[in-house]
Amino acid sequence: MTPYRLHCFKESGNSYKVALALSIAGLPWDKVVVDYFGGETRQPAWRAEVNELGEAPVLEVDGRKLSQSGVILLHLAEHANALRLSEEERPEVLRWVLFDNHKFTANLATYRWLRTFATPAPHEAVLAFMRQRTAGAFDIVEKHLGTQRFIVGDRLTIADLSLAGYVFYPKEELGFDIQTEYPNMAAWMGRIAQNPGWQAPYDLLG
Repeated sequence: MTPYRLHCFKESGNSYKVALALSIAGLPWDKVVVDYFGGETRQPAWRAEVNELGEAPVLEVDGRKLSQSGVILLHLAEHANALRLSEEERPEVLRWVLFDNHKFTANLATYRWLRTFATPAPHEAVLAFMRQRTAGAFDIVEKHLGTQRFIVGDRLTIADLSLAGYVFYPKEELGFDIQTEYPNMAAWMGRIAQNPGWQAPYDLLG
């Protein structure tokens, strides 16, 4: 099987989602490191050749370049037996992937970026607002996981991988101590980490 080629960088939780899906599914893949902090994704040539949206990850497969982590995860769910969805699971999985893209990862990734990587540092009110938004999304997932082992039913799906994109980064980066503040999410993270092929973000993408 021809390996997938994943354009990614280690600080990107959206890249991590895809890399983790490939790893857990046992699919061969090659890493193409994107110099995001050096401005590579803003270069006209990169946008013309890799992704006009100027975003990573990008997954190359069969001569195509797929972008947007939710789209890539859906593609993998349709082509990897370990991630395949039933007709009954599919609508609920997509509901959570969309929630993740719009609320969970969208807020968490922005908050992490502002508090950890942004230069100059953001205004304290902006940071407080984004933390509140992130905590609201966390509360939804924490409550949901109080009644079941995974996001949709009793097995790992791409819904879990989508929501897991940023939570495995160090608490010093996230500004949240998930292990003590969100016990249901912490237990869910432990179940994800038990899957063969799991690695932490900086180990998998480093």
